[in-house]
Amino acid sequence: MQHPGYDDYWKKMIPYKEEFAKIDIPVLTITGYYDDSQRGAMYYYNQHHKYAKKPNHYLLVGPYDHWSSQTKPVAYLRNYKLDKAALINIQYDLVYQWFDYILKGKEKPSSLKDKVNFQVMDTDTWMHKSSLKDMTNDTLTYHLSSDKNNDFYALKSIANASKIEMTVDFKDRESMNNNDYYPWPLERESINLKDGLVFKSERLKEDIILNGSFLGNLEFTINKKDVDYSVIVYQLTPENKYFHLSYYIGRASFAKDREKRNLLVPNQKTQIPFNNSKLISKKLEKGSSIVIVVNVNKNNNVQINYGTGKDVNIESVNDAEIPLKITFTGQSSISLPIWNASK
Repeated sequence: MQHPGYDDYWKKMIPYKEEFAKIDIPVLTITGYYDDSQRGAMYYYNQHHKYAKKPNHYLLVGPYDHWSSQTKPVAYLRNYKLDKAALINIQYDLVYQWFDYILKGKEKPSSLKDKVNFQVMDTDTWMHKSSLKDMTNDTLTYHLSSDKNNDFYALKSIANASKIEMTVDFKDRESMNNNDYYPWPLERESINLKDGLVFKSERLKEDIILNGSFLGNLEFTINKKDVDYSVIVYQLTPENKYFHLSYYIGRASFAKDREKRNLLVPNQKTQIPFNNSKLISKKLEKGSSIVIVVNVNKNNNVQINYGTGKDVNIESVNDAEIPLKITFTGQSSISLPIWNASK
């Protein structure tokens, strides 16, 4: 709690920057789309590739949580039925085959056909690529819009002059914001359309495969010096069920430099980029829509950032006298990495 930023206290715990170049042993990273430790695993993977020359580093990822990505996946994960192809015995087959391959010179595990190996949900197949970058060959970009139909704001294909306002009263302890960001269950009949700003796209005109981590660039003005915000991405299926694809939670003051806090200027327009969302691979059927929820973090599972600019650890409800007011513009964008088989 005494080290809320990424300072020397944290840097000494793990390899830092050029120290990753000294890791010259074979590495196999195994994680899941719904593994709470996925972003930690991917941080090691990305940093190793950034600083080491030609690292001997393999990645395997599928529709698993933390437990099943280390053991043996079962038929269902949080009410989602896994494809048969995803039901591999990680603990007793893949791991031992990996050690036999590395230590005894035996055949490489069949699931590791390339350096990046991932199961495409709802296709019963795996894809194998040489790098994370090769997972995607196209991008589907949406912009926030103030156009509204019932409970949904619209997602537009082009930037626009919209302004979408949101107010959060941190003194109000009866209501919560961003209470449903966590993907449990994965598929549900409905979501809380009053929690945050909810945007919906037009129906997809063809099947697409979502591959990788979604990106964002939020443009807004705010009356505070900081804010903790979230972005959740759902698939609204042709049957009008909501499937939780991925989410991101971030602190605006660390968006541009994770090692140095850069406070916002109240009531001055700013852009906050992010790219560290949960990785996923899933087929989205024709007739689906993309639903995006943009929110401010305020619930009983999180520390509250009141936006005063002080160390968040020492802020309290006494700093909540003035409600947070934030206005997003139509320049704000969310980009989904996809695989286009026709390219």
